[in-house]
Amino acid sequence: MAKLPDFKQLNDRLINEPSAEPRLVIKTNLDPDRVTEENPYAEGKPNVSRTFVSFFEGGGS
Repeated sequence: MAKLPDFKQLNDRLINEPSAEPRLVIKTNLDPDRVTEENPYAEGKPNVSRTFVSFFEGGGS
């Protein structure tokens, strides 16, 4: 198993703290009908799990 790098030494990425502010996410008529359309996490995957769909539809899991 590969050893994970020390995140304090990484200089090629930005690791940000989660926001303490609430977020507002609004579904509009411009959003795709299916959660797999235009979703980079579903690219190249013909089938996705129910958990995946529930997460991106806002159902949580």
